Amino acid sequence: METSFLLAKLNMLMTSDHSSVVSMNLFVALLCACIVVGHWLEEYRWMNESITALAIGLCTGAVILLTTGGKSSRLLVFSEDLFFIYLLPPIIFNAGFQVKKKQFFRNFMTIMLFGAIGTLISFGIISLAIGAILSATDSVCTLQVLNQDETPLLYSLVFGEGVVNDAASVVLFNAIKSFDLTHINSRIALEFMGNFLYLFITSTMLGVLAGLLSAYIVKKLYFGRHSTDREVALMILMAYLSYMLAEFFYLSAILTVFFCGIVMSHYTWHNVTESSRVTTKHVFATLSFVAEIFIFLYVGMDALDIEKWGVVSNSPGKSIKVSSILLGLVLIGRAAFIFPLSFLSNLTRKSKYEKIDLKQQVTIWWAGLMRGAVSMALAYNQFTRSDAKLRGNAFMITSTITVVLFSTVVFGLLTKPLVRILLPSTKYFASTTSSEPSSPKSFTQPLLSNGHELESHQNGKNILRPSSLRKLLSTPSHTVHHYWRKFDDAFMRPVFGGRGFVPFIPCSPTDQDDHQWL
Repeated sequence: METSFLLAKLNMLMTSDHSSVVSMNLFVALLCACIVVGHWLEEYRWMNESITALAIGLCTGAVILLTTGGKSSRLLVFSEDLFFIYLLPPIIFNAGFQVKKKQFFRNFMTIMLFGAIGTLISFGIISLAIGAILSATDSVCTLQVLNQDETPLLYSLVFGEGVVNDAASVVLFNAIKSFDLTHINSRIALEFMGNFLYLFITSTMLGVLAGLLSAYIVKKLYFGRHSTDREVALMILMAYLSYMLAEFFYLSAILTVFFCGIVMSHYTWHNVTESSRVTTKHVFATLSFVAEIFIFLYVGMDALDIEKWGVVSNSPGKSIKVSSILLGLVLIGRAAFIFPLSFLSNLTRKSKYEKIDLKQQVTIWWAGLMRGAVSMALAYNQFTRSDAKLRGNAFMITSTITVVLFSTVVFGLLTKPLVRILLPSTKYFASTTSSEPSSPKSFTQPLLSNGHELESHQNGKNILRPSSLRKLLSTPSHTVHHYWRKFDDAFMRPVFGGRGFVPFIPCSPTDQDDHQWL
């Protein structure tokens, strides 16, 4: 009897394992299909990788739903742990690793305005119940629809807003749980601001320390003399360690790994061999690329989960009404802070070429309207811990899914054409700055491409010049960046290395042939 029970149990496990293998094979095949189809549609002005993966996920979910008789639409079950612990870190780290640091820090105060104050405004407009879920811009979507080389100012503002927004969202969630927001007074407001500053500073410092530690270790041990594999492995593991430490200490892991990427690109990346530089650049970009496709494919398939839709199927009109109201509040909530805060930001910008004009404000407003996997993961966290089958919870989950699908598809499809219509000059810079960069980011990109001037060529033709570069050459260089570079060259780079402050490290013996053509 006992033997037959064990055999039956073993048979069930083997069947379960085989089903998992089949599911993973199908999912990997779908990822390959997303890459191939995305490549075919690369030049199509309306499409991007996220829309392609989402569409394939929806089609696959519909097919599975039909073949299972309406029981399931998924190969895998949506898990917020899978999303936040394994998929999100490589995306955010690579964004920090590739970000144009001058552009990001030059607009840092505007980013803070959008990310912190803007989140509060949007949160208040949308509602306390789901404000922290739908008031957050989705950094993953932003990476897909905005090109850092074509629109560096817009990219830095919208993506930077999303990163800072993560810290604000964490504080908001904690505030909802611990504060009595129905009786807000000066003490609660000061405590809220103190929590936000603590979270922002500690999360940032943890990322900076992890990046500096990796730079110091690589510089002192010269891993490249033996194997570039050790250098690459150390950078990957240190970046991931910073993310997990932030999660462990209840900090903003997105902020931590983002600033870890910035520091690693400034110091650690220049301490490794040339072959390691090429390897790390493409490894980080590839991991980020695959994770992004995985997320949107995952979201597309999970959006057709019959269990959640079955609860609200008797009231389709109410479901549409709730989704429409939420979408309208998202539109209004974002507009309520983008335009007023842009006006305030422009007051601090002396040059008219550095100001954020109306066309750029519209683009920033539109590009940040998308809600994606981050919103879905937060909705699952908020409304499924009690019971997803409860009618109210099911309404909120399905409404969030509807907003995510509509915003990603409609706003995502129209973002590229909108950028081309409102900011046509960005195409010029895309064509003139397409050379292969010698670092994680291109050194040939304009410092600020939100304003351009017409200058006369010696043959009498008018050509575009980046106004910020001309301004930089014609005005004194005693700026914050100037003093930071002096401090960096005098104290930081001698200790942690960096461009021009480390001796040439030859490639490993197996890479000698590669070094001749790199």
